[in-house]
Amino acid sequence: MITLGVPLPMRTSEKPTGRVPVNADRQMSAGTLSGPASRKLPVPPRERKPALAALAILLILGGALATTLLVLRSGDRVSAIGIVRQIGAGQPFTAAVMKEVQIADTGIGYVAWADRARVAENFARVTIIPGTLLTREMVVSASRELGPGKAQVGLSLKPGQSPGTLERGDRVQIVYVPSRGGNSTAQSRVLAESALVDQVGTPGSSGSTGRVTVIVDSSISPTVVAYASSGEIALAELPGAR
Repeated sequence: MITLGVPLPMRTSEKPTGRVPVNADRQMSAGTLSGPASRKLPVPPRERKPALAALAILLILGGALATTLLVLRSGDRVSAIGIVRQIGAGQPFTAAVMKEVQIADTGIGYVAWADRARVAENFARVTIIPGTLLTREMVVSASRELGPGKAQVGLSLKPGQSPGTLERGDRVQIVYVPSRGGNSTAQSRVLAESALVDQVGTPGSSGSTGRVTVIVDSSISPTVVAYASSGEIALAELPGAR
């Protein structure tokens, strides 16, 4: 008797239904890379430059040496001529207007104190105010104010006829001022536009301001003397004309 068996079911392999991402293989392969692409490039060692280092050291040493020389030189002192009183242009230097001043040796051509005797034989090229250190450019051997064609005139002025601040070296106008008891038709007029004050005296016991010596052109000196003798002269200071 032949027995027919029940047919056994056939086994089939099951495949996954989900799709594998396209980049999955790339990601997996990238994660397993161990070649040169996955390594950092080596950094070359720093190259030492001895020439630049030596130059930097030389610059530092040079700066330190220059600073030291400046400090040492600032301690060097020289004797120069300082002016203590105002000197007008064209006036002579005297011992009374000069004093010794100790200054740092800066290389400027100040006149040395040892040359004061030679300076006293010369004249001021420009008006020099007190506190000035004398340089050779301020000194001239000949004076235009005391040269030919000039005259020194002494005036004895009363209070009000001259500014109280008048000093040697100032520039003044010499003005004729007619007296009240004189010619009533006479008018004031300027005799000298810019006269140089050579000397200023101290007030006397008579109340006058002392003698004031001015330098004028010799052509007008007789007129100035005549009016000064009668007290008809006044001086007007010109500060801007120094």
